[in-house]
Amino acid sequence: MSFDEEWAADKAAAVSMRLNHADSTGGSAPKEGSADYVVEDDDLGEIGHAAHGLFDGLEPAGKHASAASESAGSGLKGDGFDAGAALSEVNKTWETQVKTLLQACAHISNHLDYTKRSNKGNDEWIGAQLRIIGPVVPGRDGAVSASKINEFFR
Repeated sequence: MSFDEEWAADKAAAVSMRLNHADSTGGSAPKEGSADYVVEDDDLGEIGHAAHGLFDGLEPAGKHASAASESAGSGLKGDGFDAGAALSEVNKTWETQVKTLLQACAHISNHLDYTKRSNKGNDEWIGAQLRIIGPVVPGRDGAVSASKINEFFR
């Protein structure tokens, strides 16, 4: 299978995939046969909020057994059991994984917050530019007509 064929198959699978979501509004999944994926600001906010909530809950929950595991590992190791060293190693690996997941959640939340603000700023700038360059038409708040916008793409 060529890269292009595999890529097309992966895109088709992604379009048909539904994320684990409870409400019936359907979010902003692409329409059948569409290659575009549209994400609304509200969607970004919800995902960012969920990532932040996961971060807040994971930090204490991911560390609640750390002290007990380390104590048990040290005790077993002191009594000559190889399982003690193994338990200590598992605990260190777990702590590393929790920290990595916390960093990922923070990155997702921060990136989506930035993206939401950036998109809003870009939309406002574009709107302002279109009002500046367009002819003022009474009752249209200085907005540019569709035919005038079309001239910019020719």
